[in-house]
Amino acid sequence: MNVSTAGASRAGGGQLTGGRPVRVGVLVLALLVACFAFQLNASMLSPALTSIQHSLHASSSEVGLTQTAFFTSAALFSLFLPRLGDLIGRRRVLVAMLALMVIGCVVSALATNVPMLFAGRIIQGASGPTVPLCLIMLRVAVTEPKRYGTLLGVITAVNGGIAGVDSLAGGYLADHFGFGSVFWTMAVVAALAAVLVATLTPESNAATTGRMDWPGVVLLVVSVGTMLTALNEAGKLGAANWLLFAVLVVVSAVAFALFWRTERASHQPLVAIHHLKQRATWALLLCTVLTMTGVFAVMNGLIPAFAQDARAGLGMSAEQSAWWTLTPYALAGLAMGPIAGRLSATFGYGKVLRCGLIGSAASIVLMIVTLHGHSRPLLLVCSLLVGITYAGVGNIVLNGLGIVLSPGDNPGYLPGLNAGAFNLGSGLSFAVLYAVQTAAQPSDGSSVTGYTSGMIAGVVLIALAFVGSFLIPKPAEAEARA
Repeated sequence: MNVSTAGASRAGGGQLTGGRPVRVGVLVLALLVACFAFQLNASMLSPALTSIQHSLHASSSEVGLTQTAFFTSAALFSLFLPRLGDLIGRRRVLVAMLALMVIGCVVSALATNVPMLFAGRIIQGASGPTVPLCLIMLRVAVTEPKRYGTLLGVITAVNGGIAGVDSLAGGYLADHFGFGSVFWTMAVVAALAAVLVATLTPESNAATTGRMDWPGVVLLVVSVGTMLTALNEAGKLGAANWLLFAVLVVVSAVAFALFWRTERASHQPLVAIHHLKQRATWALLLCTVLTMTGVFAVMNGLIPAFAQDARAGLGMSAEQSAWWTLTPYALAGLAMGPIAGRLSATFGYGKVLRCGLIGSAASIVLMIVTLHGHSRPLLLVCSLLVGITYAGVGNIVLNGLGIVLSPGDNPGYLPGLNAGAFNLGSGLSFAVLYAVQTAAQPSDGSSVTGYTSGMIAGVVLIALAFVGSFLIPKPAEAEARA
């Protein structure tokens, strides 16, 4: 089906720069591949983390830091690349991000030590705002609430993996060919995505454009980056350098104060101060960070590690753990995503989000109480439930809110900040939940206490996110009227 550019230009995301009709099916295909390429950077590595530890002779905490480095980098790039897309063209920026993803994958594949892998993961992080950019491009072409909600669910669900193929492939490749093969596969998919986006999608930008606020970008990146580094340092607990933590917090606070002052004086700010003060901004970002910190490392770290743990867990291989945990999780999210998007546009984004948060917390609690039984079927059931409630509902609605609550005069700022919040929460999740696991785990490593303690911390954070969700305003224009 075609959508005329005249209709597309009325969307909140801006306007198309070409004169040809948009073929929505072709557009969605290209955006799906781009989102899948980004998702591989996170989920495909989950069953391969143990292989990386052995191959590089590194500890679990060192490998965990490379994961944190990726999500930190993704969070920082997400702060400003969507806004740059508003100004110079979203397709152009998305293709450049995918090209950097390819370079980062190649560096990581060739890594012979942790620092080299660390560098590769940081370069891969330039692809951080892939999902919000894709959703903004879709919003320009599709303006009807229910249809957009459904397609939003389809694209965002792929961000959780296509039927678990990414996790299965990651486990298989790590077991049979080493972790480098995982990164080579990522590179090929990213290159394909770059070609499809460059050739099959129309260019679009904001209705009003201007110059990029680079001073604001630098100050915001410094503020968020130093705060992330400080939080990661604090996650080391007894081994943390608390003087360094204090210095980083001070630097972050000073940089943010300067950013606030710069934005107040700028004629074309990265983020207008009045937007920052609105609940549509800070309440959404708070809810996203808390949700991601609570759930991400549970499904992408603790559960696969438990499944592969030969002493305290089930002693599976990387490939087997993907079959029993990450694959059903991704399958459930993929199936539920379009339904959640449609329900959000029909009954309200806030109501559907809260249902997803309650379900996510309840599913992890079920994991906690059944983990001691070392039951594969129960682990499978719990993974399915988290897939339905978080990957299929919570993740979809939080991404959608970043788009539908975005103001018309600066459509890229809130999706960008929200993408940064997703990546910030993902990185914090590995730092915080792994720190709790390490603190609670017995020295002999024969008990599930560490795993359950990390999950309990996750449930507490999801509960806080549920409370925060009531502060998010209702996106009335994006919800169908009776």
